[in-house]
Amino acid sequence: MNTFGNIFRLTTFGESHGEAIGGVVDGMPAGIDVDVKFIQEELNRRRPGQSKITTSRQEPDQVELLSGVFEGKSTGCPIGFIVRNTNQHSQDYENMRCLFRPSHADYTYYNKYGVRDHRGGGRSSARITISRCVGGALAKMVLREYGISIQAYTSQVGDIALDRDYHRYDLSQTENNAVRCPDPEKAAEMEALIAKIKAEGDTIGGIITCVIKGCPAGLGEPEFGKLHAALGSAMLSINAVKGFEYGEGFDCVTTRGSEQNDVFVPSTDQTVTTRTNHSGGIQGGISNGQDIYFRVAFKPVATILKEQETVDLEGNPTLFTARGRHDPCVLPRAVPVVEAMAAMTIADFYLLGKAGKR
Repeated sequence: MNTFGNIFRLTTFGESHGEAIGGVVDGMPAGIDVDVKFIQEELNRRRPGQSKITTSRQEPDQVELLSGVFEGKSTGCPIGFIVRNTNQHSQDYENMRCLFRPSHADYTYYNKYGVRDHRGGGRSSARITISRCVGGALAKMVLREYGISIQAYTSQVGDIALDRDYHRYDLSQTENNAVRCPDPEKAAEMEALIAKIKAEGDTIGGIITCVIKGCPAGLGEPEFGKLHAALGSAMLSINAVKGFEYGEGFDCVTTRGSEQNDVFVPSTDQTVTTRTNHSGGIQGGISNGQDIYFRVAFKPVATILKEQETVDLEGNPTLFTARGRHDPCVLPRAVPVVEAMAAMTIADFYLLGKAGKR
């Protein structure tokens, strides 16, 4: 299960302390302008060492396209790419070789495969999301052709939260601070909290909100290929994600149908629209032409710089303290990953829709 998607597909490979992270994007339509600078910018948003509230690990994460692009345009053939690992400190993980770190994938990988890469988690490392960001950047280029845009932002860190209504914020301001929050005052509070948590050797979680604009009505399948289910599956495949909700989500349980129903009204272009958008742009598993919006919950990073109890490979109790360079909060660097998974999902369903039309 190293491949994501149906028509627009991403297959990834690599480990965090291996030679490189990479992948192959198949199903990219021919003739799309491929902006390598834009792909690199998306990787720069994800890379480590961006600010004092992220890991101090320094890697350029320079992408190399190996195939599928000729004279700046996609050829319709598979696009192969790699990003070389250049700044591993594998020795930082030597004390973890023979034990299981709490809330990591160490124990589950060892039980499934009988072997694991203790250096940074190997294949389970969040560094693998590099490939997702490359695939997402290519998907965004496809979506540009159809006027579809995707914007994610940090909407909560710990107990510091924005209002759930994204209309209240200028989302173009998201990249103006280290937390990637469109509210400057809340961003400062979030940054201070993350810095405090980091100084304590601990970590903190939060929520990322994502808004998809320009998505046409009709994307999604009526039974087992529901669009919101695909988005949920994509988000829940991201490291450290613990929850997904779209539209009003869990908040809708306290309201009545008369309050929740999105009433249909005529639009100015002689089509149909809705007065409200409690449904989050998806009804019956199919997009209805309104903004699609959803929220993704991230747990606190599992690696903390405090002594913890655990067991070794033989099940003997022991104590250990993690070493190395780690994020105190994953959210700032996870924003582009959420966008990437959303972009690949929407691009895939758009191409599926085109393939299904006679």
